[in-house]
Amino acid sequence: MSIWRVLLSIFCPPLAVLDKGCGSIFIVFLLWLCGWVPGVIAALVILNNPEK
Repeated sequence: MSIWRVLLSIFCPPLAVLDKGCGSIFIVFLLWLCGWVPGVIAALVILNNPEK
């Protein structure tokens, strides 16, 4: 995970997970709408997952 991805996930979490699939984008976007912190946490967890 690069520093640019971390910064992008802090400022706009849905953009940080664009290459992780449609489901990830949708989940992060919904959490981001509910609140900034849940969206950032979800984006960082998805980016830190080595499976995809």
